[in-house]
Amino acid sequence: MNVLKPYQKNTIITLLERACSQHEICRITGIDRKTIRRYELLHKEAIPDLISNSPRVATGPGQGEIQIPPPRPPGGDASKPLESKIPEHARSACESHREWIEAQVRLKRNAMAIYQDLVDHHGFTAKYNSVKRFVRGLRRTDPEQFDRLDFLPGEEAQVDYGEGAPTLDPKTGKYRRPRLFVMTLRYSRRSFRKVVWKSSKEVWCRLHEEAFRYFGGCPEYVVLDNLKEGVIRPDIYEPELNRLYEAMLLHYGVIADPARIRDPNRKGTVESAIQHTQGTALKGKRFESIDEQNQHLMHWEEKWAAQRIHGRAKRQVEAMFQEEKPHLLGLPISPFRYFEEGTRTVNDDTTIQVGQSSYAARPAPIGSLVLVRIYDLEIEIRDLKTQAVLRTHPRAYRKGNLLLPDHERPFNPSRQTQYLMNKAEKIGPNTLQLCQQLFESQGRPAQKSMWGIMGIAGKYPASIVEQACSRALELNIRTSKQVRQIADQLFENVVARLNQAEVIQPADRNNHLTQQHPLIRPTEEYGDLFNQSARENSGQTNPKENNTNDDVDAGNGEVPETTQTVGSEGDTGNPGDSIPSIQSVIHGNAVTGPAGRIGPQTLQADRASIRTVGTG
Repeated sequence: MNVLKPYQKNTIITLLERACSQHEICRITGIDRKTIRRYELLHKEAIPDLISNSPRVATGPGQGEIQIPPPRPPGGDASKPLESKIPEHARSACESHREWIEAQVRLKRNAMAIYQDLVDHHGFTAKYNSVKRFVRGLRRTDPEQFDRLDFLPGEEAQVDYGEGAPTLDPKTGKYRRPRLFVMTLRYSRRSFRKVVWKSSKEVWCRLHEEAFRYFGGCPEYVVLDNLKEGVIRPDIYEPELNRLYEAMLLHYGVIADPARIRDPNRKGTVESAIQHTQGTALKGKRFESIDEQNQHLMHWEEKWAAQRIHGRAKRQVEAMFQEEKPHLLGLPISPFRYFEEGTRTVNDDTTIQVGQSSYAARPAPIGSLVLVRIYDLEIEIRDLKTQAVLRTHPRAYRKGNLLLPDHERPFNPSRQTQYLMNKAEKIGPNTLQLCQQLFESQGRPAQKSMWGIMGIAGKYPASIVEQACSRALELNIRTSKQVRQIADQLFENVVARLNQAEVIQPADRNNHLTQQHPLIRPTEEYGDLFNQSARENSGQTNPKENNTNDDVDAGNGEVPETTQTVGSEGDTGNPGDSIPSIQSVIHGNAVTGPAGRIGPQTLQADRASIRTVGTG
């Protein structure tokens, strides 16, 4: 028993006499409850010698030390309740209300509500802490149920990092633990293990590629943790993957399925594989190099881990892997191209700077942000939002290189000479020769004269400009204004010759008239058109003739005296056929051709004959 100071003993006895609980005394004094319980027993038994902690002195020869009898053995009465074995001082004040409190706990009521009802309805006099401790002992938590995840062959692989065995670091000369990469096929439990000193986005992706080649194929899904090498922004619904990792998986046709945060049970297979590796293959070992540890892991996987009988599946891991291997996706022919990614701002010269070289970024507007992917031999410029490829360039390794086409550059005197020479060459050799002589004699200021000559080509045909430049070379002319005057004079001469060739005398014009042409119909056809129209209108009455009572007798074919027949030369119409009115011919509903068309040619061919017809 702990020996307390006198004031501590007196404090405990005083609080016990005031009916304070052991927990309350422990809270007030800071003395352990076991010590308080011992002094409470001594106080109830009224043994002052033990309480004062003074040894008992013998006062006579017959008086010896008081012998403490041994404890009485427990009784054998089975009917005696178990609670009677608990000392009275150790029993809870809530024990007499056990059944009622248990019923309230089953109703999911908290300790404070139970304490309040005990005080109000059951005359409970103890403190709330007694009820709280008693309720805590009655509550039982059922173990959480887990489901056994079953997957098809080749459907899923789980991947994660762990810690390897201590290995000698060549840089520091000290032993430290590298990172242990493990990928486990969910169906067969076959694993790929490798340790690396440092992880990154590229290292993470290359480890996946090595695992795919080791298995001889790819699974359909990869379940991973939310580490930065794989997931940029974790999210329950739409996690954002690292672009390099996403592009690598897309190249192999694999889909990433990140697990939820703090949910290791979703990838429990690889978690068990890491623990199995650390506890069996690497426990208590040290390696002098990273390659030595990788060789040990490969040997252990082939000889022991793959040959074991899995505890839950009750089958050999290697046998299950041979069943799963045909279901894995095939590996692509070409390897994955790794890249670095970043954002750049388009400069005012429509270029972006990557490294120490500049690349054209159009159609991206000036001042906008673009996404840049840097490959070993290529530069890709992409839209920052849609990821669409805007431009590709071969990667320049020479410092200060500028990859910007000439047609995308604004005016710059240092580059205009070659541009003007190319335009002059398209016009003709004389124009090119004249521009070369101008540049040789004047240098860069000759660009102004060359621009003037190019302006002439925009006004006159190339042949006129070529003749003007040829004349200028003969006359040793070196100004664009004189070349323009020569071109104007040549053009005026050409126009004058054309006008002279087009002048035709009236006598000569009559010689060009002809009566025979594929576009001119024969006169017989026009006669047939008039005869057909006359027969169709022979039964109709002219309104003006009704007013003069000069009706046409459609039965005998006689016509009034005011109606004349067409008797022009070449006309094959019948003399007795009536002539339609001029109004019907003009409106086009009287004369039709053989094909049922309106016959305007009839009106033009026999205009003189129709003018002689009177309508009364």
